[in-house]
Amino acid sequence: MNSITQETWDKLILPTGDKLVARPALPEITPRLFCAVDASGCRHLLIPLIDTEEEFNDRKSRGINVTTRELTINGINQEKYLDIACLDAVGHPILNIMGGEIAMGLTDLTKQTIGIVQRILEKWRRFWGQLPQPMMSYEEQLGFFAELWFLSQWLLPNYGPDVIMVWRGPWGSRHDFEWVDKSVEVKATTNIRGRIHKIHGLSQLENPENGPLFLFSLILREENGATYNLPNIIEACREQLKNSAEGLNYFENSIVHIGYSPFFEQEYSKLNLRIIENSLFQVKDDFPKLTKLDVLPEVSEGIEKVDYEINLNSYDHLIIAKSPNQIQFQ
Repeated sequence: MNSITQETWDKLILPTGDKLVARPALPEITPRLFCAVDASGCRHLLIPLIDTEEEFNDRKSRGINVTTRELTINGINQEKYLDIACLDAVGHPILNIMGGEIAMGLTDLTKQTIGIVQRILEKWRRFWGQLPQPMMSYEEQLGFFAELWFLSQWLLPNYGPDVIMVWRGPWGSRHDFEWVDKSVEVKATTNIRGRIHKIHGLSQLENPENGPLFLFSLILREENGATYNLPNIIEACREQLKNSAEGLNYFENSIVHIGYSPFFEQEYSKLNLRIIENSLFQVKDDFPKLTKLDVLPEVSEGIEKVDYEINLNSYDHLIIAKSPNQIQFQ
């Protein structure tokens, strides 16, 4: 991942008055991006605009302002610059990464500067003014990936962007995907023995009140040369939702709520996954599970937590689909 270094900022000496001191941010990538500081120590990213490009201003993000300014550098004629100002030192690490993404975007001469900045700003908007969340654990990454895989490969192609609203896992619902008349619980495993999944609690495999429960089983292998990882499956979802402002906004809020931060994108991209098998099961009476009904009433009140494993290797008769084009909820 390209990023502006602390060393680059350290070379900037604070100016006086209303001046800015600037230097190329990532000259090995593009000559069009500068990092700058003002007299108060506030950090800026500056991008010169060509005459045909429109002005752009954005103050919707806490901790960052984007304005269009007329600036003069060392007596040269005034030029129009896009000024991205970081108003809070907490955002410095994100500004550095964002600068790297902008630099890479500017290498594509077919794209307008404003569009590049808007896209990157939208990606990071929800993280300004807050400390980066802790990196997700290995198990959390697998579970999150499985939900996104089911969403991007099974639901969105078949049901369109509105289906994003049934994704309830990030918001603490009992099941990961909940319709009015059915629910789907999503499980991922890297177990070499096959469909071995961990179940958390006695209610996770209970049917919803108004319909059946399904379990989506995803078997993965971690391989350096594999195609998929969290960052690229997130981008795939964004691409599928790009024509639905409401759907995209819900998606972005959901991934923040689940604990994902692009601050760790480089680390997340190292977990490359190969899809071994994905199957959709219906949780019927003979499905292996524990519920509150399976625990003696006089004992259940004293039990606070139950985690167990299920083995679905011999339950092919409960599979209703093994590929997205076979999906058919009953």
